[in-house]
Amino acid sequence: MNGSAAAAAALIESINEGLKASANLRQTCDFLVCPPYVYISSVKQFASVDVGGQNCALYDSGAYTGEISAMMLRDMGCTHVILGHSERRHGMGETSAQVAEKAAMAHKAGLVAIICVGETEAERSAGMERNVVEGHINASIPEGATAENTVIAYEPVWAIGTGKVATVDDVATMHHFIRERIKEKVANSKDMRILYGGSVKPDNAAALLALPNVDGALIGGASLDAGQYLGIARAVV
Repeated sequence: MNGSAAAAAALIESINEGLKASANLRQTCDFLVCPPYVYISSVKQFASVDVGGQNCALYDSGAYTGEISAMMLRDMGCTHVILGHSERRHGMGETSAQVAEKAAMAHKAGLVAIICVGETEAERSAGMERNVVEGHINASIPEGATAENTVIAYEPVWAIGTGKVATVDDVATMHHFIRERIKEKVANSKDMRILYGGSVKPDNAAALLALPNVDGALIGGASLDAGQYLGIARAVV
């Protein structure tokens, strides 16, 4: 929940200009921005990258004041939607069952669901990180999920906006674990993208994105700055 109409326009224009100046980035990376709902239309109008939503409703339509459905996002030209972000799980009480329902709605609307999983600092300290992540995977991925319509994003909650970053060993271990677990849920799981999200910046992106089973980044604070956003992509070119 950041920015203004002017800031959103300036950010997408800076991203467009950066990609125009570095055409090789598009040959290596796919790009997505997920602005607040009220700016999706204006960002979509000018964006040279894919645009997605930050959440969607459990329902197609109806008397649900304030909600935004997956169909509405698709109607606005979105291609993706982020679901089960830690801020919604831990700050707003969203459950894995609800995430799975929303993901099913996203698939029905033709959107790619980016399903977030990850443990808190207390859960990791207690040695429960694998149990937590496995639980998220088992309960959040709906039937019908494929590598084409679903992306998994591992975001250790303790490394989001804190400046802390999981070590490359931590990330490699967990992403391998996730790859093994999704075999039980998705037929073509070897092709499913697993993103890492946790204080990713240009100076740590190369090491993180070079790891096996790390297929991209779910970028938080750094995405509010076009230079950092594109710098992460340049780190892997």
